[in-house]
Amino acid sequence: MTATEHRSDDLLARYDQAGFYDELFGGRDQPAPHTALIRKRLSALAFEDIHRRSEDAARELYNLGITFLVYSEQEAVDRILPFDVIPRVISAREWTHLEAGIVQRVTALNLFLRDIYHDRKIIRDGLIPEDLVIGNSNYRPQMIGLKVPFDTYIHIMGVDLVRDGAGTFRVLEDNGRVPSGVSYVVENRHMMQRVFPDLMQDLGIRLVDNYGQKLLQAVSEIAPGNLSEPRVVLLSPGSYNSAYFEHIFLAREMGVPLVEGRDLVVQDDRVYMKTTNGLAVVDSIYRRIGDDFLDPRAFNPDSLLGVPGILDAYRKGNVALANAIGTGVADDKAVYCYVPRMIKYYLGEEAIIPNVETHICREPDGLAYTLDNLEDLVVKPVGEAGGYGITLGPLASREELADCRAKLLADPSNYISQPMIPLSVCPTLTESGVEPRHVDLRPFAVTGRQTWVLPGGLTRVAMRKNTFIVNSSQGGGSKDTWVLEDTSP
Repeated sequence: MTATEHRSDDLLARYDQAGFYDELFGGRDQPAPHTALIRKRLSALAFEDIHRRSEDAARELYNLGITFLVYSEQEAVDRILPFDVIPRVISAREWTHLEAGIVQRVTALNLFLRDIYHDRKIIRDGLIPEDLVIGNSNYRPQMIGLKVPFDTYIHIMGVDLVRDGAGTFRVLEDNGRVPSGVSYVVENRHMMQRVFPDLMQDLGIRLVDNYGQKLLQAVSEIAPGNLSEPRVVLLSPGSYNSAYFEHIFLAREMGVPLVEGRDLVVQDDRVYMKTTNGLAVVDSIYRRIGDDFLDPRAFNPDSLLGVPGILDAYRKGNVALANAIGTGVADDKAVYCYVPRMIKYYLGEEAIIPNVETHICREPDGLAYTLDNLEDLVVKPVGEAGGYGITLGPLASREELADCRAKLLADPSNYISQPMIPLSVCPTLTESGVEPRHVDLRPFAVTGRQTWVLPGGLTRVAMRKNTFIVNSSQGGGSKDTWVLEDTSP
């Protein structure tokens, strides 16, 4: 049944998926039978009812302080992340496929990081250019030869996925430094349970409440000394960080102290936390501070956020860090292009989830192709995040295309290009009714001895009509992501 075949008086009666693959309805030749009961329940809701509940949810999110900071030249504004109450639903079969692909990708990237900081076989064998790795701004010579527990460098990883017009999931980019957004996954679920229990009843939705427990387990496993109860802390840059709410949330979920750099001190190459009873040894740290600001003695000397001397304590095996120092090489947008080759090289397997086709502008052929097809491509700077610096060729003005061309010619190594993916859409509540909005998906993988993937992840939604940018800093919002249990006999 398509959207137009619904009764004229139901919530979805006039919904039009505009030719895109739809997360609730499927594609033209790919119906979504797993969402049939959810569509039926949504159709039975009056617009006034769902709109009222949506406003209740927004008010509660604000009262709970579930916010993020947006910075402008003049001020920092504390905002709630816009939350849409119509969920994104993933079938058990789809999730099994995605989960396997994410575990495969995390495994390969950890093997890659172990390799480039030790034997560099992948470089010697010519599968990836040496200067792309060693010359990368996130490559840390301090990590050369350093053994890390379980050879795990990326303990917490977010993988950004998109679904194209054919309904195929693809990896858009990797986030292996300090990925954010998981707090919204859990809080979105809590909100839906409070506001829409009738919609969720007896659907067999996989739980997400145990993320904090899984995270604590992984960070505890890497602590030195095989301690039964290591002291774990979450290290935050502080209240001016855009994800500070998430730091508070995760520290609470893990049951560990939330600290800033000023709360820690290094003595005799051991890290201690300042407490009212004196100094207490810290064994493992989940850090939400990037490498550059972690240790002013080793990296940025002007940093006031980090802990002087923590690198020495780390190198001597007296404290564990999650994620490891130097993981940024693995989520570089140019290195991303080589991940399918890494999977084949290290694991002898084809990538379960393919990449989006990508052209590396540092390479002459990639630059030439990008310049010749600029109007049809998305051009991204390799070092930016949050949707900044992107040029959407099909939607750009002549002036924007000319500016992008000049930047490419001036510094081609700073850019990649990709085709404009017709991102899947999901029904989204607007003031005028239910309309399609583009979405992506960021599942989160946690790795200690083994890798566990949080069922679902953060569905980001472009709240503005006709835009493909889903980032919160660019006006995007989020949805609850439901992974259904396997109910097959």
